[in-house]
Amino acid sequence: MRVAVVSESFLPTVNGVTTSVCRVLEQLAAQGHEAMVISPAVSKVPTEYAGFPVHTVPAMAYRQFPVGLPSPQVSRLLADFRPDVLHAASPFLLGAQAIAAANRLGVASVAIYQTDVAGYARRNRFALAAAGVWRLLKWVHDGATITLAPSTSSLADLEAAGIERLGRWGRGVDLERYHPRNRISTLSRRYRDFLSPNGEVIVGYIGRVAPEKQVERLRTLRGIPGIRLAIVGDGPALPSVQKALRPLPVTYLGRLSGEELAAAYAALDVFVHTGEEETFGQTVQEAHASGLPVIAPAAGGPLDLVEYGVDGYLFRDDYELRNQVRALVGDGALRLRMGEAGRRAVLGRSWEAICGELFAYYETAIAQDRPTRSSGRSTRISA
Repeated sequence: MRVAVVSESFLPTVNGVTTSVCRVLEQLAAQGHEAMVISPAVSKVPTEYAGFPVHTVPAMAYRQFPVGLPSPQVSRLLADFRPDVLHAASPFLLGAQAIAAANRLGVASVAIYQTDVAGYARRNRFALAAAGVWRLLKWVHDGATITLAPSTSSLADLEAAGIERLGRWGRGVDLERYHPRNRISTLSRRYRDFLSPNGEVIVGYIGRVAPEKQVERLRTLRGIPGIRLAIVGDGPALPSVQKALRPLPVTYLGRLSGEELAAAYAALDVFVHTGEEETFGQTVQEAHASGLPVIAPAAGGPLDLVEYGVDGYLFRDDYELRNQVRALVGDGALRLRMGEAGRRAVLGRSWEAICGELFAYYETAIAQDRPTRSSGRSTRISA
């Protein structure tokens, strides 16, 4: 296949959208497909990735993120490349233009939904604005041949919004990089010695430190004996998080990647995810792959990823979060048992397997006629 990937985010910006796009490109290359990338122009954008060319379009900055602007270059690039299918990653302005251009060219498109608009609106009490955003998203996604949601929760949100032609596509995890054996690596041991000088149980959060991640909720752990907190990541909410957690024994490791990130996961004893607006929850999978028990909100993507009482816990409020952490901190055998169950749960979710599902959706989209906006009813599509 010839696949045009249009992403609202790409390197050097690091987030869930960028990560999944990079893994998809690597699997496209490994399987002998052709591809190209169109992304917003920022400094240090690579000119190629996985052997495929990367093209950029003008962008503006919004809350530290580049936002790609509509450009006639998009249509020209697609027409010159002549793709079999368009992959629109978290489409908004740039993605909407790309989907419209693909329709004019008679090219199938697969749109990847990856933003919890409903959760953002609830947190900021922007009900009226959210209704307008949902209408815009419906317009964007109804132009695509297929829209893929990462979880049952986000799939239900899209169905409620009346978005049509839906499928479910999760995310893969690097089972070799994130592995329980990392716990005995030299780097992981160094992290443990640094984070837990007296053998305390290390409770950690890994991810972007942004308002929607609600990392401040960890303050409910104040007073639990025998723990140390570790936060890996950075972002605009870091000052407020540091203020909220000031009385607690917290170590901030900043943003890590590669082997350092894998070693940091393995150095933890318990992984806690705090945000309720995750359409998927990639760090939950990485923690499970690393052999860690996971505590996460009973909302959004984690509902699909955490089996309560088997490989972790799901909490509905801060009171439950505190009690669940206390239970795991006080029971090393339970942590080990849940960690092993979490590793088993992700063994079938390698990026190779997950991208195989995506490429089957590509083929389904190519085989279908161009979309129309006439039905007004959501339908589920299987790869």
